[in-house]
Amino acid sequence: MKQIQHDLLDSSSLMWHHYREDADYPYPVSYWGTILDIDDAGHISAVYRWDPGSFCHFHRHLCAATSIVLQGELHVKTYESGELVSTKIRRAGDYAKKPSGDVHMEQGGPDGALVLFELYAPDGQLTEQLDLDGNALRTLTTDHLRHAFAKQQAAA
Repeated sequence: MKQIQHDLLDSSSLMWHHYREDADYPYPVSYWGTILDIDDAGHISAVYRWDPGSFCHFHRHLCAATSIVLQGELHVKTYESGELVSTKIRRAGDYAKKPSGDVHMEQGGPDGALVLFELYAPDGQLTEQLDLDGNALRTLTTDHLRHAFAKQQAAA
């Protein structure tokens, strides 16, 4: 087993990929991701950061997801049957474990957010990006992340 070590609070040492949408998108999207590790069994460790007030894409988890807020605030808006059912503000130190099927979008607080995610997808299915009506636009798989991780490591 290889040894992996990162200082997650010094995000300048990590290789980030920026996800964003144009200004005419229905909500402001600007967040960053980096993959720390992925194994053959479907365990993924990743860190995401949100710019202040910006969202990630609306999505449904297809696998179990555990997260810990490392810095800032993460505003989590949860939906059921197309309706907003809750908004929770998670602060630094907050831990959450969500089952597959959770439909939500996250938004960075006033100072943004930095969050560690641990995912387990033994079938390779991670998330579905959704349109505002809840229809699946694309599915993210472990194969997609393995490809991105290889590119990330080559660039490091």
